[in-house]
Amino acid sequence: MSAVTEDGVQRASAAEAGDRGRDGEERDEDIEEDEEDGFEFGDAEEAMQCVEMAGTDAGALRGQANDYEALAARKRNALAEEQPQREGSKRPRQDELSEVEAATMFDQLMEGFGLRRKRRSKDGKKRGRKKGTKNKGSPEVIKKLGDATLLFAEEKFNEAIPILHEIVRTAPNLPDSYYLLGSIYSETGELDKAINFLMLAAYVSPKDASLWKKLIPLAKKKEDASLARHCILKAMRADPEDVDLKYLCGDMYRNLRDYQKAAEIYEQIVRIYPANIAVRKVAAQMYRECGQIDKAINLLEDYVNTQTTNIDWSVLDLLISLYLRNNAVNEALKKIEKARLQLRPQQKLPIQLQAKEVICHAYLGDVKHAEIFLRDVHLEPSKDNTDVIKELASNLETMGLHEYAVKFYLMIGNVANRNDGSLRVDHKEMGSSYVKVAECYMVLGDKRNAISYFYKAIQSMKDNIHIRLTLSSLLIDEGKTDEAVTLLSPPQNPELQSANAPDQQKPWWCDGKVKMQLAKTYYDKGNLEDFVDTIFHPILETLNVEYANRKVKSMKKLPNTVLHERVKVLGEPRPDSVFQGLRPVASPGELQKANRAKKLIEKRAASNEELKADDSRRTKQVPPIPGLLANMEHHQLVLNLCRTLALLQRYWDALQIINRTLKLGNDVLTHDSKEELRSLGAQIAYRAPDPSHGFKYVRYVVQQHPYSLSAWNSYYKVISRIEDRFPQHFKYLLRTREEKPDCIPPIIISGHRFTAISQHQSAARDYLEAYKLDPENPLINLCVGTALISLTLGFRLQNKNQCIVQAFAFLYRYLRLCGDSQEALYNVARAYHHIGLNTLAVVYYEKALAVEEDDHPIPKLPYEAGLCAQDDLRPGYCDVRREAAFNLHLIYKKSGATDLARRVLKTYCTV
Repeated sequence: MSAVTEDGVQRASAAEAGDRGRDGEERDEDIEEDEEDGFEFGDAEEAMQCVEMAGTDAGALRGQANDYEALAARKRNALAEEQPQREGSKRPRQDELSEVEAATMFDQLMEGFGLRRKRRSKDGKKRGRKKGTKNKGSPEVIKKLGDATLLFAEEKFNEAIPILHEIVRTAPNLPDSYYLLGSIYSETGELDKAINFLMLAAYVSPKDASLWKKLIPLAKKKEDASLARHCILKAMRADPEDVDLKYLCGDMYRNLRDYQKAAEIYEQIVRIYPANIAVRKVAAQMYRECGQIDKAINLLEDYVNTQTTNIDWSVLDLLISLYLRNNAVNEALKKIEKARLQLRPQQKLPIQLQAKEVICHAYLGDVKHAEIFLRDVHLEPSKDNTDVIKELASNLETMGLHEYAVKFYLMIGNVANRNDGSLRVDHKEMGSSYVKVAECYMVLGDKRNAISYFYKAIQSMKDNIHIRLTLSSLLIDEGKTDEAVTLLSPPQNPELQSANAPDQQKPWWCDGKVKMQLAKTYYDKGNLEDFVDTIFHPILETLNVEYANRKVKSMKKLPNTVLHERVKVLGEPRPDSVFQGLRPVASPGELQKANRAKKLIEKRAASNEELKADDSRRTKQVPPIPGLLANMEHHQLVLNLCRTLALLQRYWDALQIINRTLKLGNDVLTHDSKEELRSLGAQIAYRAPDPSHGFKYVRYVVQQHPYSLSAWNSYYKVISRIEDRFPQHFKYLLRTREEKPDCIPPIIISGHRFTAISQHQSAARDYLEAYKLDPENPLINLCVGTALISLTLGFRLQNKNQCIVQAFAFLYRYLRLCGDSQEALYNVARAYHHIGLNTLAVVYYEKALAVEEDDHPIPKLPYEAGLCAQDDLRPGYCDVRREAAFNLHLIYKKSGATDLARRVLKTYCTV
């Protein structure tokens, strides 16, 4: 079932009004429509159907609508089934309907209880009324209407209603019956029914402005803004000269922030009543809000130029403000001088105009008037005077005259105080004045006074974070670091101050900016533990929240809560009203968003999406330090935190920060910062008890420098400390050997891994592969020899003697490459000793004892500096004669030469 719209035609919903706004082809509903919006009932049956609808409750209306829709659906199905039969017959039967008849019946069903709109073509439209269309009642109808009116006056509503229904049947286009029914329901408190009948009366007689006016307070009482707007515009169209309606319309547009239309309406009132100063000022303010300064000036100039006595100073003040905003300083001064000439003896300009005069002269570079104002003007304590001085000081500050701005800001305190010392303004307003004074002193370079006034401001604005941060920076610049720490540290009784804080607002000492400033102060002082305790948890929580937020699905789909909020602009459904489709009270942009949201909700519902799925979906959280990695200044703070955590041996905490920072800041961190973080991770991997957490950082170093021996040394130092099998290490070695077959270190490390698990054949295979790439490497020759000897001692090898000969061939090559060094001689002797050739072992042990080796510095990686000092090692740490002597004494002892064994131990193994 459809209902009557504001245009007098039938539409299904209120959304189409917003669709017109979206297309950008809206018509101004104020004055420019020429069409007559009245309608007439075709017959008494239509009128009675509409009366029944207006007097029916919402549930019944929806039930009737469903019945009509069901009936229309059955009719469509029946027509679809009969269509093939019609095509096969040459002549339709009498009980069959033609397509035109079916369409007509369907239109009648869809019209329901609607009204037929009377529209005339705009082309060649004739003015006036056709003859015989005036809504006149017969004498019988007039008599019944009089009886109903008497019953209404006697409050016999139940007896009056049937009579009025009978009048509707007899004279459906008579507005008085609908008006009387609306008045009856208004008296009985049935607001919806009253509005429906009064709307019928107004539409039957659209040029009767009194009917629309009667609807306006009812619509406001119902809090239906769109209906009130509609009635105001209709009433204005019916009576364009009604000033009260223009007031209502102007206020309505001002509340909608449609300042352009509001200004135009108020200007119309000014043209009717030029002496109305209040409306003229409001119109000028509306033009100012929409940026049309020239129009506002013209509107006020027309009034000011005609006044020679009894000048309205508020109008002149507003005009001067507009001149200043338009940079017309000379014009402003002319108006002030003209006003001064019109003053009576002993009369002075109002204080606001004196302040404006000071501003004008200051713009022209003349500050003498500011000094005169400070010296001669004595203001009474009042809020208006305080606002005048504040505006004056703000303008001087904007012009760069900070010295005078300070004096006027300080003058605010004097104006605000009574003679008895009590304040006329609140503490926050005084605090904001002190902040302005301090900021001016900062610009002037007077940090001492700036600190003093910031302290005054913070007494009345303790929760202001900006003041604390600025003041702490000044204190640090002045070398008062302890005061800055005290200023930023939590109070001694944080619970008490938390209770005084506003609801849903965290205390100032929990703010991320305060914690960062305090942490930087601690770090500069060298209080590393306090630095970590202050900033570690906020940064870690921020990184975790940002990491979790990235996992949350990007909200390309707006959540249903937002969509429903936007749809509210279209207004609630009006099932209890006959009239639908009233244009919502909103701007065109809001209407466009609302209509898109409505269509999206319907689309989601049609695709069986859960409407509350978005509410249960995890939403993004606000981190303690928003924009931590987006701000370049914060990167150094994160690096300092990681270094300090590593220095304090809090390795796991440092790795948490490093991991999250590298994952989140891959796009924003500089290359040097990322490299430093990875280097810290590699250091932590070597130092931490569990190096597996930092494995990826040493692996990254090797990936960047695959042929660097120092990089592979650091990698192997970390891997050798991992006791259990580490699959990531094995996979990486295999992948590296496949990608870089000429890289020797991973081959040697693989051989070491097989040696550690006693798989000597596989170890020998890897060592020999490395030997092919670098046969002159002493370490590779030593590794091949020892692997072959260990393989010989197994039980599966058949040709052991050949394998031993091959092993010693590599060992002697190793001895030659090392130049018969003490270490090489000892290794060859140890190999003979290991396979039981003690005679040859004694020869090489004695050769090793005969060589004296000097100490050499132990190679270290850059991050190993300071782990163990070289000076702590005892002299002779590179000499292996003690080891050789001990092994030699074992051979002597086994052969029975105990005296020789004792002599060797006494010579080389005693201090």
